[in-house]
Amino acid sequence: MEIFQHLSFQHPVWLPLFTAITFLIVFARYLLISGAFHYVCFVWFRSYFQPRYLHTVPKQRRQMQREIRLSALTSLIFSVLFAVMFLLWQGGYTRIYLHWSDYAWWYHPISLAAAMLLHETYYYWLHRWMHRPRVYRLLHRWHHESIHTASTTSFSFHPLEAMLQALIIPVLILVLPMHYWTLFFFLIVMTLSGTINHAGVEVYPKNFERHWLGRWIIGATHHDLHHRKFQFNYGLYFTFWDKWMKTEWPAFEKLFREKTGSGGREQE
Repeated sequence: MEIFQHLSFQHPVWLPLFTAITFLIVFARYLLISGAFHYVCFVWFRSYFQPRYLHTVPKQRRQMQREIRLSALTSLIFSVLFAVMFLLWQGGYTRIYLHWSDYAWWYHPISLAAAMLLHETYYYWLHRWMHRPRVYRLLHRWHHESIHTASTTSFSFHPLEAMLQALIIPVLILVLPMHYWTLFFFLIVMTLSGTINHAGVEVYPKNFERHWLGRWIIGATHHDLHHRKFQFNYGLYFTFWDKWMKTEWPAFEKLFREKTGSGGREQE
């Protein structure tokens, strides 16, 4: 990373070129993760995941093509914001640091947890705001056109919604000290989480909804209910805001047990 500190964007070609390269990386990451997840769940381990399908309606090719087109536009918006973040870092305005020794070892996982909790809070309340009727019709409806979600749905947003969702990241790096590898891992977690939540197949094991950690983690069953029920399950990574604000679908745990083949008589 040190070599990028002295990279000059004074020449008018460099910033568009940097943005274009970043776009290729971001969009390729989306295609790789969503494609790999689809292949592993629905092709390689099809028999294992068959009882966990969240829907039986076949995914139409037109929907997936629309999702990929919107995801390409979302990736471009993310790339422009990443270029802005890079310029802020070069100018010394961010709290990104380059050496692990700049902070105690225990701070690095805490900074990741803090970033995820702050992102969760921002997303939950932004998400609820986007379900206000006028805002929904203007922005969020584009994402909800995918009622039956798949791994390609994870980046499928209206351009303005994509910008609103991404704005929290530049704000975080302005106020929260993070090692650049921690930030990189955080971005990977964001992509993986979005893919898992929209994949249309539950990957978490049976009884996970009762586990001390699992009951706070969002997966495909939880978020699929949001796409079908609209006014419930607004969270991104964690369920705590939904639980505190009484916006979690009441029958979520029962549905999770049905999808994972657990629960026995409790499913009746």
